Amino acid sequence: MIGSRAVRFILTGTIAIVLCYQLFALNYVGDIKWRTEEQGQSPQFVDQERHTGNVSPALMNLPEPKAPGPRANATFVTLARNQDIWEIAKAIRSMEDRFNHKFNYDWVFLNDRPFNKEFKRVTTQLTSGKAKYGQIPKEHWSFPSWIDQDKAREAREEMSRKQIIYGDSISYRHMCRFESGFFFRHELLMDYEYYWRVEPSVEFFCDINYDPFMFMKQNNKKYSFVLSPYEYVETIPTLWNSTKKFMAEHPEHIHPNNSMAFISDDGGKTYNNCHFWSNFEIASLDMWRSKPYLDFFESLDKDGGFFYERWGDAPVHTIAASLLLDKNDIHFWDEIGYYHAPFTHCPTSQVDRERLKCSCNPNDNFDWKGWSCLPRHFKLLGKKRPEGWETQQDE
Repeated sequence: MIGSRAVRFILTGTIAIVLCYQLFALNYVGDIKWRTEEQGQSPQFVDQERHTGNVSPALMNLPEPKAPGPRANATFVTLARNQDIWEIAKAIRSMEDRFNHKFNYDWVFLNDRPFNKEFKRVTTQLTSGKAKYGQIPKEHWSFPSWIDQDKAREAREEMSRKQIIYGDSISYRHMCRFESGFFFRHELLMDYEYYWRVEPSVEFFCDINYDPFMFMKQNNKKYSFVLSPYEYVETIPTLWNSTKKFMAEHPEHIHPNNSMAFISDDGGKTYNNCHFWSNFEIASLDMWRSKPYLDFFESLDKDGGFFYERWGDAPVHTIAASLLLDKNDIHFWDEIGYYHAPFTHCPTSQVDRERLKCSCNPNDNFDWKGWSCLPRHFKLLGKKRPEGWETQQDE
């Protein structure tokens, strides 16, 4: 039987251990500080233990979050609303786990309305780089003065009757126009050279063990993609007519080694509706800021198709990249597994999927299905299709 003196000794020792642990924990938490970003932006969490060497046991086995070598002047860009918070949280977590925890690139969030505190708090804690939050200027998210409101309303009503996706949406049209002609002019993006667009709800399936931004820079690539479906014809009935008018007025802007054969099967008479899906794109911001592209966008904008029809930023970006760039400036990322409803890009090669620890089902890979334009891109560049593509065609 243990005596009362022994019991008191055990209790005293236990209490002392607990108090020591609590003092250690308080000392650790006390070293965690908040750094407020300039211009009233969201605070960024800074863990001082990472930099002083006084690492807590919980962090002992975690790798130091730093980029292994030089980085490009680049950022992620997300257009989101406050109500998208948990869908973008999943997308950020996917990107950070697969890539950015090793490279710590910044993340720019844009919204036509102010971001609320919860959105800033959640997304700031998820990003390994600096998170920045900006509001879109009213003039970049509204009807331009030359748009006939009655004509635009009638177009929306007609598309609604035809049940065309987003056919009756005003905000979707503002979004497409903004992504086509204004996002690269936002003040938060002016100091960057490259961007990677990430949307809510997307998923990245494979480890990315190199830096795509540096690949773009070192190989002089201007635009890149992972998915290339056909556009809905009903949304862009006069887009190619406007494009041909631009080509006639500005032949000096058309690159002699362009990708016309990717977007037209008859030398430019008609558009075959192939486009790069712009919800994923890694590209040069300087390309969109160039005079050829600004002239192209201004010409399209004056024609009013963003509002009289439902022109998307994806076909606009695709046509511009195909006509204004050297065809070798455009890159396809086979190694980056990606999902945006309803399409999946999964690396074709089994060897690549295993090497990159991909979690996607290769049978879901869209690349070689009947509605994919990727074979045209390979043919244009004279590239050999990856091993195993035959097994991923439509049955």
